[in-house]
Amino acid sequence: MEQRRTQMGIMNGVPASVTKIPGGQIIMTSIDWALNSARRNSLWTLTFATKCCGIEMMHTGGPKYDWARFGMEVPAASPRRADLMIVAGTIVKKMVPVTRRLYEQMAEPKYVIAMGVCSISGGPFVYDSYSVLRGVDEILPVDVYIPGCPPRPEALFDGILKLHEKIKKQSIVREK
Repeated sequence: MEQRRTQMGIMNGVPASVTKIPGGQIIMTSIDWALNSARRNSLWTLTFATKCCGIEMMHTGGPKYDWARFGMEVPAASPRRADLMIVAGTIVKKMVPVTRRLYEQMAEPKYVIAMGVCSISGGPFVYDSYSVLRGVDEILPVDVYIPGCPPRPEALFDGILKLHEKIKKQSIVREK
């Protein structure tokens, strides 16, 4: 019975960077692992939906797909509380200053997901229009691209998991 308790404890499912001191009262790990685990499991999203991809993004947050299991329970009401911006849809040049301002107001570290071909490359609207931006990466640093017109909710989940992997590899020590 005693052996079963130790196997069902907090040490299950943690990486090799976490060690347990004999006696069982202290757990040691790297600060990078602890911070990155908290960051990737509690993302606050700022949704910037302008076209059809926004409908799929709302569907992803619904009960069938439930993105709350990735720590994204409630979208942020303010950009100052958000650390992930999901750009879903076409960005016109008139929206560029607002989009940049929202990004600049976000908390550090901040991440951007470009969802759908319209936010990645301008989509079908870029050919005969002078005002459509040819991808949000012209104005913001994009971390994950999710292609599709519109992408399925599973594709958005895959993009979120790719972002989780990117966050997992970050370090609090910044190279200069």
